[in-house]
Amino acid sequence: MTSSTITTKDGTQIYYKDWGDGPVVTFSHGWPLNADAWDGQMHFLARNGFRVIAHDRRGHGRSTQSSSKNDMNGYADDLAELFEALDLRKAAMVGHSTGGGEVARYIGRHGTKRVAKAVLIGAVPPVMLKSAANPEGLPLEVFDGIRAGVAGDRSQFYKDLAIPFYGANRPGAKVSQGTLDQFWLWSMQSGQKNAYECVKAFSETDFTEDLKRIDVPTLFMHGEDDQIVPVHDSARKAARLVKGAREIYYPGAPHGLTATMQDKVNADLLAFLGSSA
Repeated sequence: MTSSTITTKDGTQIYYKDWGDGPVVTFSHGWPLNADAWDGQMHFLARNGFRVIAHDRRGHGRSTQSSSKNDMNGYADDLAELFEALDLRKAAMVGHSTGGGEVARYIGRHGTKRVAKAVLIGAVPPVMLKSAANPEGLPLEVFDGIRAGVAGDRSQFYKDLAIPFYGANRPGAKVSQGTLDQFWLWSMQSGQKNAYECVKAFSETDFTEDLKRIDVPTLFMHGEDDQIVPVHDSARKAARLVKGAREIYYPGAPHGLTATMQDKVNADLLAFLGSSA
């Protein structure tokens, strides 16, 4: 098991961890977290014969808190540099939330010559922001509120956000304090400027054309009670734009289903990835 960094063309250091041997699976995390949010999936797949790689997006976790390129093109290009530095081939790309947008934009900009499969979990595509073309989206005021939270008392904002993220506000929910605390810990490791600018990236980027370019087997996984990225305006639309896409919807599951439903998510991931092993 190793961890290291690469330095991108603009001098940004991107931290990554690289565990196991076998077919490659890469992981792109959600906002405003870091690669550690994938540990439950990475450890499981590493034990099942895969090489798993996850990076901290620029501005997040242990990567440089860069002043520029805090947008989807910048994120996708950083990921492309990681692929090239490690000479990754026939990789399965997995992205959660903002990371799902990162996967889509990577394929839109760099194609699938190094990619074998794609998995988008609770992902933001096609586009989150409400507009005349996307009337079911979330209004700009929602994202302005997120920006205000990040620019203000961000520590308390992240503590409050963890609750709907994991569905802890639902009757009968069993979400540990540790799970809520780790969300706060990871979030506080992101740069304030980076997290602020990333809100525009995940909410306003239109991934429609990126999704249409996906030409590898693709799986969409989404919680039906996702309070952060509502399923009706994300996966159910995005899957229609990817030829032959598979879909798994989890009744009652929240946005943070990779933690709250770790065993089920892991089993479904393994079933989808297994044919490449």
